[in-house]
Amino acid sequence: METAEKGFPPVAGQRASALILGSWPSPKSRQQGFYYGHPQNRFWPLLARLTGEPVPLTIPEKRELILRHGLALWDTLESCTITGASDASIQDPVPNDVAALARRLGVKAVFCNGAAAWKFYQKFHRNAVGLDAVKLPSTSPANAAFNMDRLAREWAVLLPYLE
Repeated sequence: METAEKGFPPVAGQRASALILGSWPSPKSRQQGFYYGHPQNRFWPLLARLTGEPVPLTIPEKRELILRHGLALWDTLESCTITGASDASIQDPVPNDVAALARRLGVKAVFCNGAAAWKFYQKFHRNAVGLDAVKLPSTSPANAAFNMDRLAREWAVLLPYLE
Protein backbone atom coordinates (compact mmCIF):
# COMPACT_ATOMS: atom_id res chain seq x y z
CA MET A 1 0.00 0.00 0.00
CA GLU A 2 1.18 3.47 -0.75
CA THR A 3 -0.31 6.75 0.30
CA ALA A 4 -0.47 8.76 -2.85
CA GLU A 5 -0.02 12.50 -2.85
CA LYS A 6 -2.59 14.82 -4.38
CA GLY A 7 -3.99 13.88 -7.76
CA PHE A 8 -4.03 16.05 -10.85
CA PRO A 9 -5.87 19.34 -11.24
CA PRO A 10 -8.95 19.24 -13.45
CA VAL A 11 -8.69 19.74 -17.20
CA ALA A 12 -11.32 22.38 -17.79
CA GLY A 13 -11.94 25.57 -19.70
CA GLN A 14 -14.46 28.28 -18.87
CA ARG A 15 -17.48 26.01 -19.49
CA ALA A 16 -18.11 22.31 -20.05
CA SER A 17 -21.25 20.44 -21.08
CA ALA A 18 -19.98 17.18 -19.63
CA LEU A 19 -17.57 16.11 -16.91
CA ILE A 20 -15.71 12.82 -17.21
CA LEU A 21 -14.52 11.45 -13.88
CA GLY A 22 -11.99 8.75 -13.13
CA SER A 23 -11.23 7.39 -9.70
CA TRP A 24 -7.52 7.97 -9.13
CA PRO A 25 -4.44 8.19 -11.44
CA SER A 26 -2.56 4.95 -12.02
CA PRO A 27 1.16 4.74 -11.20
CA LYS A 28 1.93 5.18 -14.94
CA SER A 29 -0.27 8.27 -15.10
CA ARG A 30 1.37 9.74 -11.99
CA GLN A 31 4.79 8.99 -13.48
CA GLN A 32 3.80 10.72 -16.74
CA GLY A 33 2.05 13.56 -14.90
CA PHE A 34 -1.30 13.36 -16.70
CA TYR A 35 -4.52 11.41 -16.93
CA TYR A 36 -4.68 7.96 -18.51
CA GLY A 37 -0.94 7.67 -19.05
CA HIS A 38 -0.73 3.88 -19.24
CA PRO A 39 0.08 3.11 -22.90
CA GLN A 40 -2.57 0.36 -22.97
CA ASN A 41 -5.35 2.47 -21.46
CA ARG A 42 -7.89 3.07 -24.20
CA PHE A 43 -9.20 6.44 -22.98
CA TRP A 44 -7.36 8.66 -25.47
CA PRO A 45 -7.87 6.40 -28.52
CA LEU A 46 -11.55 6.08 -27.55
CA LEU A 47 -12.04 9.83 -27.17
CA ALA A 48 -10.30 10.37 -30.50
CA ARG A 49 -12.64 7.86 -32.14
CA LEU A 50 -15.74 9.51 -30.64
CA THR A 51 -14.63 13.00 -31.72
CA GLY A 52 -13.31 11.96 -35.14
CA GLU A 53 -9.87 13.33 -34.31
CA PRO A 54 -6.38 11.81 -34.40
CA VAL A 55 -5.23 10.10 -31.21
CA PRO A 56 -3.48 12.75 -29.10
CA LEU A 57 0.06 11.79 -28.16
CA THR A 58 1.35 14.65 -26.04
CA ILE A 59 -0.09 16.13 -22.87
CA PRO A 60 -0.90 19.44 -24.63
CA GLU A 61 -2.70 17.53 -27.42
CA LYS A 62 -4.69 15.55 -24.85
CA ARG A 63 -5.62 18.70 -22.94
CA GLU A 64 -6.71 20.43 -26.16
CA LEU A 65 -8.86 17.47 -27.21
CA ILE A 66 -10.82 17.75 -23.95
CA LEU A 67 -11.19 21.53 -24.12
CA ARG A 68 -11.99 21.73 -27.85
CA HIS A 69 -15.01 19.49 -27.38
CA GLY A 70 -16.53 21.25 -24.36
CA LEU A 71 -15.56 18.56 -21.89
CA ALA A 72 -13.88 18.58 -18.50
CA LEU A 73 -11.81 15.78 -16.97
CA TRP A 74 -11.00 15.09 -13.33
CA ASP A 75 -10.87 12.36 -10.72
CA THR A 76 -13.35 11.75 -7.94
CA LEU A 77 -10.53 11.52 -5.39
CA GLU A 78 -7.96 14.10 -4.33
CA SER A 79 -5.89 11.48 -2.49
CA CYS A 80 -6.07 7.93 -1.16
CA THR A 81 -4.06 4.92 -0.06
CA ILE A 82 -3.76 2.40 -2.89
CA THR A 83 -1.81 -0.68 -3.92
CA GLY A 84 -0.46 -0.28 -7.45
CA ALA A 85 -3.25 0.58 -9.87
CA SER A 86 -5.94 -1.51 -8.16
CA ASP A 87 -9.05 0.59 -7.54
CA ALA A 88 -10.32 -2.27 -5.38
CA SER A 89 -7.47 -1.61 -2.92
CA ILE A 90 -8.31 2.08 -2.37
CA GLN A 91 -8.51 3.06 1.28
CA ASP A 92 -8.69 6.42 3.06
CA PRO A 93 -10.31 8.18 0.08
CA VAL A 94 -10.36 11.97 0.20
CA PRO A 95 -12.75 13.47 -2.36
CA ASN A 96 -12.09 16.33 -4.77
CA ASP A 97 -14.57 19.22 -4.76
CA VAL A 98 -16.40 17.98 -7.84
CA ALA A 99 -19.55 19.97 -7.02
CA ALA A 100 -17.71 23.30 -7.09
CA LEU A 101 -16.13 22.46 -10.46
CA ALA A 102 -19.43 21.29 -11.94
CA ARG A 103 -21.18 24.49 -10.82
CA ARG A 104 -18.41 26.74 -12.12
CA LEU A 105 -18.44 25.05 -15.54
CA GLY A 106 -22.21 24.68 -15.91
CA VAL A 107 -21.91 20.91 -16.35
CA LYS A 108 -25.07 19.24 -17.65
CA ALA A 109 -23.94 15.60 -17.47
CA VAL A 110 -21.44 13.51 -15.50
CA PHE A 111 -19.81 10.35 -16.87
CA CYS A 112 -17.74 7.98 -14.74
CA ASN A 113 -14.93 5.96 -16.30
CA GLY A 114 -15.49 2.66 -14.53
CA ALA A 115 -17.25 1.27 -11.48
CA ALA A 116 -14.85 2.69 -8.88
CA ALA A 117 -15.25 6.25 -10.17
CA TRP A 118 -19.02 5.78 -10.16
CA LYS A 119 -18.97 4.36 -6.62
CA PHE A 120 -16.95 7.31 -5.30
CA TYR A 121 -19.17 9.76 -7.20
CA GLN A 122 -22.27 8.23 -5.58
CA LYS A 123 -20.69 8.30 -2.13
CA PHE A 124 -19.07 11.73 -2.13
CA HIS A 125 -20.46 13.87 -4.95
CA ARG A 126 -23.91 12.90 -6.22
CA ASN A 127 -25.98 14.86 -3.72
CA ALA A 128 -23.81 17.99 -3.86
CA VAL A 129 -23.62 18.01 -7.67
CA GLY A 130 -27.31 17.22 -8.10
CA LEU A 131 -26.80 15.13 -11.26
CA ASP A 132 -26.95 11.38 -11.69
CA ALA A 133 -23.77 10.05 -13.23
CA VAL A 134 -23.62 7.59 -16.10
CA LYS A 135 -21.45 4.61 -15.20
CA LEU A 136 -19.38 3.74 -18.28
CA PRO A 137 -17.14 0.71 -18.73
CA SER A 138 -13.57 1.39 -17.71
CA THR A 139 -11.04 2.13 -20.43
CA SER A 140 -8.37 0.42 -18.32
CA PRO A 141 -6.43 -2.45 -19.90
CA ALA A 142 -7.66 -4.54 -16.94
CA ASN A 143 -11.17 -4.36 -18.44
CA ALA A 144 -10.47 -6.98 -21.11
CA ALA A 145 -14.18 -7.84 -21.45
CA PHE A 146 -14.64 -4.66 -23.49
CA ASN A 147 -12.83 -4.35 -26.81
CA MET A 148 -12.61 -0.95 -28.50
CA ASP A 149 -15.79 -1.42 -30.55
CA ARG A 150 -17.79 -2.35 -27.48
CA LEU A 151 -16.31 0.57 -25.50
CA ALA A 152 -17.20 2.97 -28.33
CA ARG A 153 -20.81 1.74 -28.38
CA GLU A 154 -21.18 2.24 -24.62
CA TRP A 155 -19.35 5.58 -24.55
CA ALA A 156 -21.46 6.92 -27.46
CA VAL A 157 -23.80 8.38 -24.79
CA LEU A 158 -21.20 11.16 -24.56
CA LEU A 159 -21.78 12.24 -28.19
CA PRO A 160 -24.71 14.66 -27.57
CA TYR A 161 -22.48 16.63 -25.18
CA LEU A 162 -19.52 17.07 -27.54
CA GLU A 163 -19.02 20.48 -29.10
